[in-house]
Amino acid sequence: MTGLGVVCPLGVGRAAFFQGLREARVAIRRVDEDVDLAGIRSKVAGVADGFDPLALIPPKRARRMGRATQMAVAAALLAYEDARFSPGDTHRGGVAVGTGIGAMEALVDNHLVLLKRGAERVSPFLAPIMMPNAPAAEVSIELGVKGPSVGVVTACAASAHAIGIAWGWVKGGLVDWALAGGAESVLIPLVFAAFDRMGALSRNPDPQTASRPFDAQRDGFVIGEGAGMLLLESEEHARARGAAPLAELAGFGQSSDAFHITAPPEDGEGARRAMESALNSAGLSPEDVDYINAHGTSTPLNDRAETAAIKALLGARAYDVPVSSTKSQIGHLLGAAGAVEAGAALFALVEGLLPATVTWRARDPECDLDYVPRVRPARVRAALSNSFGFGGQNACLVFRAI
Repeated sequence: MTGLGVVCPLGVGRAAFFQGLREARVAIRRVDEDVDLAGIRSKVAGVADGFDPLALIPPKRARRMGRATQMAVAAALLAYEDARFSPGDTHRGGVAVGTGIGAMEALVDNHLVLLKRGAERVSPFLAPIMMPNAPAAEVSIELGVKGPSVGVVTACAASAHAIGIAWGWVKGGLVDWALAGGAESVLIPLVFAAFDRMGALSRNPDPQTASRPFDAQRDGFVIGEGAGMLLLESEEHARARGAAPLAELAGFGQSSDAFHITAPPEDGEGARRAMESALNSAGLSPEDVDYINAHGTSTPLNDRAETAAIKALLGARAYDVPVSSTKSQIGHLLGAAGAVEAGAALFALVEGLLPATVTWRARDPECDLDYVPRVRPARVRAALSNSFGFGGQNACLVFRAI
């Protein structure tokens, strides 16, 4: 892995993202003045306020993209910049981008136009804007990547799955390099209402404490928006152009709970199998794990199940391995979460600092691991990054220090 592009509530670009992690800054704010949240109990979100699509994308192109797609293209360009990458043979590159929902805002807005003004006023660009593969397609078009290109839709595991798929391409020799990650932006009333009605969102109005992964007082997740893109290269390709890898993407694992459309099994059995599979693919054992960037949504069920899965994987050693959730700072980026949080795992490897679960205060008897309430130095040689989606679709990435 030679480049990381990030657009998220902590900032735009790897340097801004890493600085936000270093500062343990909570980048969640009230949004009820920006979004009509009448009748909705959740009032906060992680907003990428620093993102200006026109700073990176030509205006005519940007207007024909949904916000999530704009973020995906911007993050891909930032990954190129971070890696000092200028591709030669674009047929030997690939693109894999995950999203959980797609451009829901365009669908909702145009449905209102249809009802109020008639079919002839619906945007001719609506269909390509709203299709879930638009982020992958637009990244390919904008950067001229002519190898395999796929959009991945596996809820909150989508971008981790996309990264794993692209890793397989590079590892198998199908491509020499690939852009992989995810994007999501659905900060609209309908999405807030949908998650609020199912009881999944935090009702805490305080932005600084609303997202509390693993904390005894947690009461749901906080919606966030953003994108993360990794530039993956084969060792031979990176060496030939003189690139210095940031870290090695060493393994990928996946599983299905086959249990419930939204809830995980209490014992986290599917999550454990995904982590175990990822380690096996990397040729590592549980004893090699130095840090876990958890899915850690701040919902009661998810955090308990993930803790149980980690205990089942690591045994007694679970109490010695630090675990933290980046969602405490930026909220839950849904389909983009896995990619941005993979960036947080990279932060631990590159900076020698553990990102914190900054809002963790009160111990839950069932969540009793080391959740890193403050940023601290550590030597991290191997890190796991977990992503678990609705429908029981689980993914785990393994990163190893160079």
